[in-house]
Amino acid sequence: MSKPTFARTVLGAGPGVALAHGMGGSIAAHYGPVLAGLSSGRTVVGVDYPGSGDTPRSSTPLSLDQLADEIVAAAVDEGLETFALIGFSMGGPVAIRAAARHPDRISALVLNAAYPCLDNYMTLATEASGELLASNPMLFGKIAALLSLSPAAVAAMPMDMVRAIASGAAAGLSPGAPEQAELFGRIDVRGDLGKIKAPTLVVGTAEDRLTPIGLQRGMAAQIPGARMVDFPTGHLLFLESPEEWLKLATAFLDEVGA
Repeated sequence: MSKPTFARTVLGAGPGVALAHGMGGSIAAHYGPVLAGLSSGRTVVGVDYPGSGDTPRSSTPLSLDQLADEIVAAAVDEGLETFALIGFSMGGPVAIRAAARHPDRISALVLNAAYPCLDNYMTLATEASGELLASNPMLFGKIAALLSLSPAAVAAMPMDMVRAIASGAAAGLSPGAPEQAELFGRIDVRGDLGKIKAPTLVVGTAEDRLTPIGLQRGMAAQIPGARMVDFPTGHLLFLESPEEWLKLATAFLDEVGA
């Protein structure tokens, strides 16, 4: 296995958990609200994709195998022989590929708001988002906030917080988002689903308007023995319900001994 090169976050001590973040984000951006709780009693290792966090942008197209292998290599480099792997959004298929390529390393999978490949809905949404970001970033931020959060969450937040999330969506994409978005559009791990040997929890974001819940359920049905749980949030489940997600995920990891 090659030496890992991506910037990484390492927290805590105990059984290992590796993290795969979503497109245009980072470990801090996508897992920030749950990092402290997740690293309480566990060693957490997360890597930032090229162009995210402190990892330099890539001058060549990204590959799913590259991201998957880097996460596994970083965890092994930190002394973890086996470890659970948690993937969010695009990090879901990254985690699936890692589990398929390194079955002896992955002790459990937790897939959140994940997908195996883009369907027509996600393809159209991705194209529209890219065009809107290029032409009107502030409007993109508002639309992104509406699509990323459940209606209940938007209604419950103070309006200044909603506007702050919209502004953050417009300005907070990582510099490497274009390269990550290009990979996002061509991901297809349908052929990997039946190869998964690790106990798997699919946390389906039931109010998600970015990754349709039907696509998430269909993915879960193709993973041998996977457990599917409908989680009552939009796409940004760690922002909407971090404590509830943390209880769900850690209970599953404890149950399967990961």
